[in-house]
Amino acid sequence: MTERQLHLNAFLMGVGHHEAAWRHPRTDPKALDDVAHFQNLAQIAERGTFDSVFLADGVQIWGDVRHTAAGRFEPLTLLTALSQVTDHIGLIATASTGFSEPYNLARLFSSLDHISGGRAGWNIVTTAQDRSAQNFNREKNTEHGERYQRADEFLDVVTALWDSWEDDALIVDQDSGVFADETKVHEIGHKGRFFSVRGPLNAVRSPQGHPLLVQAGSSEDGKAFAARWAEAVFTAQQTHEEAVAFYRDLKGRVVAAGRSTDSLKVLPGIVPVLGGTEREAAALADELTSLIIPERAVRQLTDMIGVDLTGHPLDAPLPELPPVTDINGAKSRFELVRDLAVRERLTLRQLLGRLGGGRGHQVVAGTPEQIADHIELWFRSGAADGFNVMAPLLPSGLEEFVDHVVPLLRARGLFRTEYTGRTLRDHYGLARPVSRYAVG
Repeated sequence: MTERQLHLNAFLMGVGHHEAAWRHPRTDPKALDDVAHFQNLAQIAERGTFDSVFLADGVQIWGDVRHTAAGRFEPLTLLTALSQVTDHIGLIATASTGFSEPYNLARLFSSLDHISGGRAGWNIVTTAQDRSAQNFNREKNTEHGERYQRADEFLDVVTALWDSWEDDALIVDQDSGVFADETKVHEIGHKGRFFSVRGPLNAVRSPQGHPLLVQAGSSEDGKAFAARWAEAVFTAQQTHEEAVAFYRDLKGRVVAAGRSTDSLKVLPGIVPVLGGTEREAAALADELTSLIIPERAVRQLTDMIGVDLTGHPLDAPLPELPPVTDINGAKSRFELVRDLAVRERLTLRQLLGRLGGGRGHQVVAGTPEQIADHIELWFRSGAADGFNVMAPLLPSGLEEFVDHVVPLLRARGLFRTEYTGRTLRDHYGLARPVSRYAVG
């Protein structure tokens, strides 16, 4: 095997990442609210020795309930259930710094890390949408830069709370009646612009010390935040050239922040549409596109880029879009969609079809060999450390990837044949952080 190994994360979303997945005969929409469905997906990914599974989350209804398969569990609760039927695979959940408090979130992820034996990861988001803010006593969301300033302080607090119990703080001497060494349990005494938190955390230090820190924003603010905090980045690029540029930029920022390039893994999203032949894969992609409901897709795109496209002619190019500086939502996704539409001269209808598979992540249709070739090219050429695998249909798309693509990656010496560590940090080759309060 080569020294450098791929990292694969299974992004689990309902019955598939394609927005019309719930309409396809190979899926069962009733599974959206079935814990056993998600447990099965986690077990499939673990059979493929994936590093982790990932559950996204939001604090609003996406799209419209008339056409959107909206069933969704709160991810930390669901991952606890997945932890009980798996042994090795990492468990990553999204949680927002914009609509949470550091103390509560530190407890939640510490609990998942304890329950799973050291397999927890946190996908850190700042949350862009005004509709989300309106579920939390606000009319509008805060400004983009301020959201990242809050997130930066949020991480200062959470990591201090995770460190507030030193590893050897527990005594548990039944004869003397001493449970813990109080000199090794620390109030963090944080007083900042956004938060005032006394501490310590009311939970002992978890197996990983810090659950794995994941981040998904690719704006300038997002990349600066990732360079300081992230240990894995879930990103979206449409072209190899864009992916290489992003990879080099982010790795350079990590070094400038005083970290090693290996301390952060870059995982672009890939939507693998698999077929036994290239023609079969293309036919499945076309079939899924034909199931898209334009009304719903326009609403989804409007929410994604923060520009109202309702009423715009489907067979016309996009209207002139505002500069990215005027966008207070997800700036990087706005730029990705704008650039895709301009570069390929797409009408709105064509753009909806291109985005239907993965909301801006790259859709690759082909045979297992072609998918493996794509992954190997990006991995070896400095465009990715691995991939966020987003099967268009679940469970079938994940099963096909594990059964037909993973063996090819193993045969090429790119991916593990078995787990060699126990924790999510082990899978990513990352050290366990030392408590900032430990002496010596």
